Parts: sequence; C-alpha cells; structure tokens
Amino acid sequence: MQDFKAQRNAMSSRLEVKLKNQLPEIHRLAEAVDGFFEAQGLPIKLAYNFNLAFDEIITNIVSYGYDDEGERFIDVSLSLVDGLVEAEVIDDAKPHDPLQAKTPDITAAAEDRPIGGLGVFFIKTLMDKVEYRHENGRNHLYFCKRTSA
Repeated sequence: MQDFKAQRNAMSSRLEVKLKNQLPEIHRLAEAVDGFFEAQGLPIKLAYNFNLAFDEIITNIVSYGYDDEGERFIDVSLSLVDGLVEAEVIDDAKPHDPLQAKTPDITAAAEDRPIGGLGVFFIKTLMDKVEYRHENGRNHLYFCKRTSA
C-alpha cells in the first residue's frame, strides 16, 4: 500500500495520505503535512493550523467513530489551488456531523466547562470554511483557508 501520493502541476499541488484508524498515525500525517507546506513555500503557521485541525479530527474519528477494533482507513487529502489550501478527511466511521456541536462557552472557567467541543470550535475559527456531508456511507469533512489569510 502506498502511504501517500503527491501530485504537482503548474496550477496546483496535492497530497493524499491513507491512515489506519490508530492514534499514532497522526504523527505520520503531521510530518507529511509539514513537508507539503514546506515544499509549497507556505508559512509554518498555516501548516500548524492544518495540523491542529487534522489532529482534532483524526483523534475524534479514531476515539469515537468505530464500534469495533477492526482495522479501518481514513483518507486525507490536502491541495493548494490558486492560493487556497483545501483539506478533506473521509472515513467510514459512524455518521457524525461535528459542525452540529454546540458552541462552547469560552468565557466560563475551564473547570466549569464540559469536556469536549473546543476542537471543532478551533477548526471553525482557524479555517475560512468548514463543511460536512455524509455520502455513500462515508463522512466527508472539508475545510480550507486562503494562503494570504
């Protein structure tokens, strides 16, 4: 199995990574994302934002998305097209729209807040656009950010 594929032409660049549904895979993804951003000459802060988003998303899928311990795969893609970095995470976990999560009360003291909800809030704050759809038995989470932002 090929771990990742990179494609590049004059107008766009793309990275595709297939992850096992295991938390240590997040580290491998982060290295691939860092390499992608470096190769494109994009700011490290932008790479950090995408890695933070991927970490949150993959952790939630692996930790809560499956009812069994079987090996599954999560497809991650990242592309740069005309100054827009686009990402998509596709999995076959239980249908779950993370965008329906209640916005956390960030003004409350940390000990008074319920556990969870901050990750999706941060993704929505960091990215220009976040969308979810469930199609053909798979969750698709898309998010993007302009490189000039």
